[in-house]
Amino acid sequence: MRHIPVRAIGLASGAVIGAVALAGCSASGGDAADADTLVVSTFPFGAEQFQEAVIDPFTEATGIAVEVDTGSNADRLSQLQLSGGEDPGVDVMLISDYYAALGQEDDLFQQVDADAVPSLSEIAGFATEDAYLGPAYSYQLNGTLYRTDELSADEAASWDLYADDAYAGRLALPDISVTAGQLAISGVAATYGDGPYDVDTAFSTMGGWAPSILQFYSSSTEVTNLITQGEIVAADSLNGFATDLVASGEPVAWTAPATGAYMATNRAMVPTGAANVDAAQQFIDYLLGVEAQTSSAAIVGDLPVNPGAEIPEEITAVVGDIAADPVAAGYETLDPTELVPTRSEWVDRFAREVTAQ
Repeated sequence: MRHIPVRAIGLASGAVIGAVALAGCSASGGDAADADTLVVSTFPFGAEQFQEAVIDPFTEATGIAVEVDTGSNADRLSQLQLSGGEDPGVDVMLISDYYAALGQEDDLFQQVDADAVPSLSEIAGFATEDAYLGPAYSYQLNGTLYRTDELSADEAASWDLYADDAYAGRLALPDISVTAGQLAISGVAATYGDGPYDVDTAFSTMGGWAPSILQFYSSSTEVTNLITQGEIVAADSLNGFATDLVASGEPVAWTAPATGAYMATNRAMVPTGAANVDAAQQFIDYLLGVEAQTSSAAIVGDLPVNPGAEIPEEITAVVGDIAADPVAAGYETLDPTELVPTRSEWVDRFAREVTAQ
């Protein structure tokens, strides 16, 4: 299998990439989206790979033309908020779990109909949690990216690494603004405190580590550059950050944490007021099927939620058997009802109590 660079699809971006039309055969034959065109809103990272893996095969299988609109989680959610649930211009939104939960608070999404999406019965239990109106179609694991010439896997798996004076100034942690940020906070809270939402303990602990942390990063490029240049020996990160580095032969690996292992999901949501709900549910059904899940894993680098999907060597080289069943491997998802109401407060506290130390 040829290696195609993997994108960390779940990361939020501050910039909106212009919409690109990735349409198949349409009954109207026009270039622009019309009433018969399904509009799918997704992340800018890996958009071309996603077209190859999912969009084009879906159009070939169904005859449904698709227009793809891309942008950051925040900007795309704002688009829905501005529409007020009327003609949002989007039929399917692929979005990270936290932003999906935010949208649900404002009634921006509707329930995906299980009867119209038979593939829901095939996917992992964590992908169909009742907390969300739409299923997960991929997920990301939090863990530690580390230099194999500096640390063992056991050393990297322990949260105590960040308190080790021997590595002061050579470690990185995610800012709370990125996906890995909340996962790391909850991992620390569960390890040293009373559970994943014990942020008092998490912020106190991480604030104590802060003087030894070289950088609280806010992008994948920052942390991968730091580790390949040898400026850091380890960083808490998502598994996707390691895929290209491991494949290229860098002395880098990724490991799950020994305790406090959490994952984030990317959800397939149908906006309130969507014009093409039937086609949207056909698309979600296809997206969750074995064929699309296998292709997306191979071409985009998504971790599949359908247990029947084949997982490529590039992914197993990083996460091993975890991809077969992350829950059995000790990973948990976080409850959005615990995160959404507290988000602003926790962001402010993290800045004061952690990064400012």
